[in-house]
Amino acid sequence: MARGKVQMRRIENPVHRQVTFCKRRSGLLKKAKELSVLCDAEIGLIIFSSHGKLYELATNGSMQGLLEKYMKSARCSVEKQADENNVLESKMEVSMLKNEIDVLQKGLRYMFEGGAGKMSLDELRILENNLEVWMYHIRSAKVRFDVFILLNYYIFKTPYILKKSSN
Repeated sequence: MARGKVQMRRIENPVHRQVTFCKRRSGLLKKAKELSVLCDAEIGLIIFSSHGKLYELATNGSMQGLLEKYMKSARCSVEKQADENNVLESKMEVSMLKNEIDVLQKGLRYMFEGGAGKMSLDELRILENNLEVWMYHIRSAKVRFDVFILLNYYIFKTPYILKKSSN
């Protein structure tokens, strides 16, 4: 007589649950060992029971060695993914800068050669935005420079004024 399919749900009776855990754990460990032998694979298996007890299996070597190998492999794949992302970001930035240079060159031609008819409305808007950004950066640099000059003035003048007033 064939057994029916076991419904996958939590076993409510704690004794039955523990018996099932022990039987299935031993079956899982046996299958992992068989897979390792048949396919010459390194297998690591970590199991925590509901009571917190640790069961582990490392087919070749130690669990620590297997975990170190995993961490090294995972780190390499993460670093590779990060490198690919950096390359993609760099390519996008280069493309964006090339487009910006093209628009600015057209803007310079417009300013010095009177070629307004050669620029589209979108290109003129982009040029205007870029010029506004440049103006903002220029003004910010000017303000920083002015603040720097004022600070230097007060830093170097204040000791002289204090010294003169104390005499």
